[in-house]
Amino acid sequence: MKKISEFIWPLIGLAAVVVSGYFLYQELKTTSLSAIWAAILAIPPHRILLAAFSTLVAYAALAWYDRIALLHLGVRHISWLFVSLCSFTTYALSHNIGASVFSGALVRYRAYTAKGLTAAQVAVLVALCSFTFFLGTILLGGFTLVVDPHLLTRLEGRLPAFLTDPKTALIVGIGMLAFVGLYVIGSIMRLRPLHIRSFKLEYPRPGIMGRQLLAAPLELLGAAGIIYFALPEAMNPGFIPVLAIFLASFSVALASHAPGGLGVFEIVFITAMHITDEAQKDAIIAAVIIFRIFYFWIPALVSVAVVIAFERSRLAAAIGSAAHGPKASAVPEPPVIVPGLNAHELERELKQKAV
Repeated sequence: MKKISEFIWPLIGLAAVVVSGYFLYQELKTTSLSAIWAAILAIPPHRILLAAFSTLVAYAALAWYDRIALLHLGVRHISWLFVSLCSFTTYALSHNIGASVFSGALVRYRAYTAKGLTAAQVAVLVALCSFTFFLGTILLGGFTLVVDPHLLTRLEGRLPAFLTDPKTALIVGIGMLAFVGLYVIGSIMRLRPLHIRSFKLEYPRPGIMGRQLLAAPLELLGAAGIIYFALPEAMNPGFIPVLAIFLASFSVALASHAPGGLGVFEIVFITAMHITDEAQKDAIIAAVIIFRIFYFWIPALVSVAVVIAFERSRLAAAIGSAAHGPKASAVPEPPVIVPGLNAHELERELKQKAV
C-alpha cells in the first residue's frame, strides 16, 4: 500500500503551481508576448554566451557533487565521464519533474548499481549530494545577508516588518554562517555526531568537507549567473542582490514541491526585483525565460536522449549475456552525512522505485 506522503506532496506541488500561477497572472496580465520577445532579442549575444557558460559551470559543479559523494564512499573506479553524464541526467530531470530527494534517486540507482554500487551506497550518495546543496545555500545565503543586510527590505509590505529589518537580516546571516562554521569545526576536530531530535549531523573527513564548501557555492553562483548575465545592465542591481534574490526564489520553489518550481520561482524573483515600469518587467521576465531555457529545458531534452541511450545499452548487454549482472561492491558503507535522513529508509525507497 502506498504511503500517504506519496499523494500529499504531489498535491502540495500542484496547489503551489495553481496559487503561484494565479499571482503570476495578476503580475503579468498587462504584459504582451511581443514585448517579452523583443526583450529577449535585445539581450546582447556576448551576455547570452556568458549565460550559457554559467550553465556549464553550474552543471560541472553538480557533477562534482556526485564525485565528492563517491570519494566519501571510497569508490574511485568510476570515470569522470560516467559520473558527469549520470549527474547531468539526474539533475536535468529532477529540476523539471521536482527536486525532492527521491526525484533523481532512480536514475542514480540504475546508473551506479550498473557500476557495482549497492542500493545502500546509492542512498548515501543521494543523501550527501542533497546535503551538499543545502550547505551551499546556507553558506551563500548567510554571506549575502551579512554583506548587504538591507536586501530583505525589497520585500517590505509583503513580509512582516521584523523580517525585513536589516538587523534581523544580519542576525540571520550570522546564524547561517555559524552553522557552516560548526560543520567545519566538527569535521576538522572529528567531533561526535550532533543529535537534535530527528536532526542528525555526522561530520565527514576534512577533505570531503572542503570539497563540499567549494562545489556547492560554485553551482549556485553559476546558476545565478545565468539570470545576472541575461538582465540588462541598465537595471541590473549587481551580482550580490541578484544572487540573494535567486537563492530565495530557488529555495521557495524547492520547498513548494511544484514541478520545476514552475510559477513559484518566477513570482518570487519578479516580486523581489522591485519593478518600476513595464519595460523593466519585460526585461526581467526575459531573463527568467533565458534561465528556464538554459538551466531547465535544454538539459532536460539532452538528458532524455542520454537515458534512452543508457537503457538501450543495458538492454543489449542483458540480451547478449543474461548471466552478467552488476557485482556488489566490497567498499564499506559510511554513515549518512545528512540531517534527518536514514540510509536504510532511502535504500528501501530506492528498491521499491526500481521494481
